[in-house]
Order: sequence, then C-alpha cells, then structure tokens
Amino acid sequence: MLCRDVKRAVYLFLDGQLGEMKQNDYNSHLKLCPSCDTRTKLQEKLRRFVRKRVDHISDAAPDRLKTRLVRSIRAFRNEWSRADGVLD
Repeated sequence: MLCRDVKRAVYLFLDGQLGEMKQNDYNSHLKLCPSCDTRTKLQEKLRRFVRKRVDHISDAAPDRLKTRLVRSIRAFRNEWSRADGVLD
C-alpha cells in the first residue's frame, strides 16, 4: 500500500470497513511509514474529539438532517469502493 492509498482509506480503516487483506496492508504500511502512522493517529483523535462534542446534541438533530448525513456517508463509501477497489 502506498501513502496515497493510506490517505484515501484512513476513514475506512478507522471504521473497520476495509477487507482483511487491505486492513493488513494498511497496518503494515503504518509500521513502515511514520508520517502515515502519525496522520492516522491524528485522524483517530480528531474523530474521538468530534464525537465527544456532538454526542449530546445528536438526539436533537432533525431526522431529515440525520437521513441526509447517512445518505452522504453511504454515497462517499460506495464511491471509494468503486473508484480504487480500496475495500477489496
């Protein structure tokens, strides 16, 4: 796996959405590349920070907004899986 692949797949990796082989490739790359390892850890910290801050307001979000967000996330994930075979 190359650095550009890691950059594109970081959210799929953090969500556990990569196939087993890609997940292993990603982990192997992180062991060899301090830059990508740091980037992945930073993204993970950022996600935890955001989740912590919005968890208490997520119930207050309108259902229409929640539906739009879920659709956008699914579309993004589908686009990634078709574009590069990242999920393989």
